[in-house]
Amino acid sequence: MRILAGRSGRWERMLRSGRSRGCLSLLAGALPALAFPATSLWWLAGVGLVPWLLLVRSAGTGRRAALEGWLGGTGYMLAVHQWLMPSLHVFIVVLAALLGLLWAPWGLLVFRTLAGAVSAPAAGRALVVVPCGWLMIELARSWEALGGPWGLLGASQWQVAPALRVASVGGVWLVSFVVVAVNTAVALLFVTAAARTVAAVGLVVCALAVASTARWAPQPEEKGVARIAVVQPGVFAGADGVGRRLALSEGLTGSLAGRHLDLVVWGESSVGVDLARHPDVTARIAALSRRVGADVLVNVDARQTDRAGRTGIFKSAVLVGPDGLTGDRYDKMRLVPFGEYIPARSVLGWATSLGRAAGEDRLRGTRQVTMSVPGADGGKGLRIGPLICFESAFPDMSRRLTRDGAQVLIDQSSTSSFQHSWAPEQHASLGALRAAENGRPVVHATLTGVSAAYGPRGARVGAPLGTDTRGAAVFDVPLATGTTLYVRLGDWPLQGAAAVLVVFCAVGAGRSLRRRGRAGVPGGAAAGPVVRSGS
Repeated sequence: MRILAGRSGRWERMLRSGRSRGCLSLLAGALPALAFPATSLWWLAGVGLVPWLLLVRSAGTGRRAALEGWLGGTGYMLAVHQWLMPSLHVFIVVLAALLGLLWAPWGLLVFRTLAGAVSAPAAGRALVVVPCGWLMIELARSWEALGGPWGLLGASQWQVAPALRVASVGGVWLVSFVVVAVNTAVALLFVTAAARTVAAVGLVVCALAVASTARWAPQPEEKGVARIAVVQPGVFAGADGVGRRLALSEGLTGSLAGRHLDLVVWGESSVGVDLARHPDVTARIAALSRRVGADVLVNVDARQTDRAGRTGIFKSAVLVGPDGLTGDRYDKMRLVPFGEYIPARSVLGWATSLGRAAGEDRLRGTRQVTMSVPGADGGKGLRIGPLICFESAFPDMSRRLTRDGAQVLIDQSSTSSFQHSWAPEQHASLGALRAAENGRPVVHATLTGVSAAYGPRGARVGAPLGTDTRGAAVFDVPLATGTTLYVRLGDWPLQGAAAVLVVFCAVGAGRSLRRRGRAGVPGGAAAGPVVRSGS
């Protein structure tokens, strides 16, 4: 008993220390990152926020709660982006701290809803309002200039079939909402008896809602198969690395002859020259197309000129057929901050001296493109929607391609700079979410792994090519017809969350004004007797 009392006393002293609370906030915020690949402790997402929620609840003041929200957000950003440290070095800490500020209002929101003796109605509000606040953070983070939607909490559930069904209804946003609601309910179990009852009901409601969605949500009907090959040449360093990579990609592609393919996909930056200005390289790829009997989707990272006459470095998905360039080209629209361009370069250009930041800004494409690919052996053609690198993290881009008629979503990527980190597996896992959201198969093709394919319900197709593999793989990808509710309705969870928060804030402001009115208006309860002049 004395030992337990001593430990309890030390814990209480720690919670009274501002420095200790700050460190605990950083660690608590980082904890949910373990739910993502490569650790893939997906179940941890359901309780990983609980320590952070309980810590903020005990903050004592709204100001302290906002601070601990910021520190926890900083920890979360550092944990889900830790693989960027070799490229950005200490600058990643600065970026994480700036992005962590998005969680400061959320910390205040958690404090307002969970602090003190939480009544049953207050617990019910918390189960809705706290997840809505989290969604607003994910919406803000999804702006490309703030780094893009990497590490959205719902994306940690990419292996969970019921969660993928939920994604087909409301995208990754609805999955995030459910995950945060579950965490909030678990946190309420440690609060008051009234809150525990509401929390238990909330957990049951979440379970029933997910089960009902998994059973009844409309799903596209699988119809037909496309045979798509992925070529993964691996890492090539040195001045002649681009040429050696191209040569090996040619050899691997040639080995696919006779496989009755519909398409061959190379990874991001697989070609280092403008094919329009290097007909010799184009002719070599066209010869490969004739040999394997399928078009080859390559990715060019070079100085080029687009249709508008702009000249600069573009990253482009280019389709090459048996007769050469088909005319189908997609220029990457959403670039990686610091990796492919430096925001406000005149101010932040010094970042190039700290790591592998972009020495020259890439130019952006202006529109998304769907491409037509002839079928194998003269069969019916295939419509593909190309994405490049972390564009697969943006739900709206895949949805747009699906609405434009894409039957297969193709993501060309390269994570060679982060080969021995969590990044390759985490990036590949996003394909499962995009497939489930849109009811369309996704092929994630990389230079150096992980390359993978997913069916229209998000289930993995075949065996992936890991980061230790140089080779080619053929995936028999199921095609599908019909659309999901997410494709039809779009980002309705975000709109609903914003509406809930507006109502919550309006009601809170109204109550505050009424309290002030009762305290200060003559004739109010606290105004005292009214003295009249005259008789």
